[in-house]
Amino acid sequence: MKKLPACPACQSVYTYEDRGLLVCPECAHEWQPGDTVGKDDEATFFTDANGNELKDGDTVTVIKDLKVKGSSSSVKVGTKVKNIRLVEGDHNIDCKIEGFGAMKLKSEFVKKA
Repeated sequence: MKKLPACPACQSVYTYEDRGLLVCPECAHEWQPGDTVGKDDEATFFTDANGNELKDGDTVTVIKDLKVKGSSSSVKVGTKVKNIRLVEGDHNIDCKIEGFGAMKLKSEFVKKA
């Protein structure tokens, strides 16, 4: 079995080959073998409420009470969220919050801890 390169976007080692393309199951990035251009080479980056750049794995703090759809409770100010994952879209942070489970947050409502 040949060794495949790590994903250039998220550095995952679980890549596989599909119809001539290399695919990452963790971030869904696809690329040609030998191609080194990944998501990190694009000009997309996310900032918190204070303008600090956010990266995958950062710890952030919620700066505003956030209502949770389908629940009578809310995420309170000061809640720490560890090991965030940045994604494209309207809500650009995927995370797990204790007591709520998997959540999507907007980066404008958090600050880097």
